[in-house]
Amino acid sequence: MGYLNNSSVTVDAILTLKGRELLAKGGNAFNITQFALGDDEIDYNLWNIGHQEGTDYYGILIESMPVTEAIADGTQALRYKLVTLPKSTTQIPVVTVGNSSIVLVGPGDTAIISPNTSNLQGGNSTYGYTAILADSDAADISVTQPLQNSVLPTSTGYVGSNEDNQSVAVAGFAFQISAKKQVLANKTSTITIIGNETGGSTTVNLTVNKLTINTAMNDSTS
Repeated sequence: MGYLNNSSVTVDAILTLKGRELLAKGGNAFNITQFALGDDEIDYNLWNIGHQEGTDYYGILIESMPVTEAIADGTQALRYKLVTLPKSTTQIPVVTVGNSSIVLVGPGDTAIISPNTSNLQGGNSTYGYTAILADSDAADISVTQPLQNSVLPTSTGYVGSNEDNQSVAVAGFAFQISAKKQVLANKTSTITIIGNETGGSTTVNLTVNKLTINTAMNDSTS
């Protein structure tokens, strides 16, 4: 990842294979109808209400920050999307999952995550939630309650040519975590749940226990 020169207006985009195919067709085949905005690169701690030059300079450091380049990993890009909420909203709605940690005892053991949104009635009721599993070596993640008529990912997709040790993301209303076999040691990871409409998020700690094999000693006498 790098930084773009913010002295000029720049649009930096990475097209998927489908996007390249449509672009190559020309005409109106490549037509952007939806887009999302985010502020992942902004450090709001730099907002300085004590600036000696006055209110016009409170955000001067933020406005001068470089913009990051587009990245191909959809699980890391736009982690902090800008959302539109009712004017009466005074705080970001809270996403809860009931339990902040999950322990799976062995391969095939499963757990269900059913997110809920507080502070805003009907929050995320249309586009649901995105669940990001940080390490695909620990477990599989799947959607148990899918979205309706959505372009958001409902099945896992990997950035590389295989699924080893990568973060993966799916979207829906409920998710299942299935443990993978761990032969050397317990495996830990995190699952980040993000509200696709409200912007709220929470993180669940995941532990998958090492596989244990019970052996019995046979005593024999002669």
